[in-house]
Amino acid sequence: MSDARWIEIDKAVSSAVDNLKQGLGFARHSDFQGADLIGSALRMGFMHAIQVGHTSLENALLRILDLLSETRPGGDSWHADLIARVARGTVDRPAILPPALAASADETRRFRNRATRAYDNFEADRTTPTIDAAANLARHLPDAIAAFRQTIDP
Repeated sequence: MSDARWIEIDKAVSSAVDNLKQGLGFARHSDFQGADLIGSALRMGFMHAIQVGHTSLENALLRILDLLSETRPGGDSWHADLIARVARGTVDRPAILPPALAASADETRRFRNRATRAYDNFEADRTTPTIDAAANLARHLPDAIAAFRQTIDP
């Protein structure tokens, strides 16, 4: 029988995908780079949606580590360490995220850090790497988590 904790993992993955898609919607709006209130609101919505999307992704990954009784990363760099760890397999489990998806997760992590600390210096014309990463995660994260689950919990 499957572990019931997958319910919360699936919910966190769904939240990540939904928020990343919302962020993409803001970024693709024709007024995203506008100098008026609408442009500002779209950029703020983008920043918030990507931050929430990445945080939900981290929540899902931490819950998977808990499910596996694997110690969570600690210290100041735990956010980066989490992505690096889930991109590698261990003797007890395969990698949770394939390399390209882990690279996308690392980009949304870096973006969240920039948006949190330097939101007043946001440059909409420099968001292409984050937009590409969010699109990759929104498209492929559910399948990657499902494949991992199938491997460890057939």
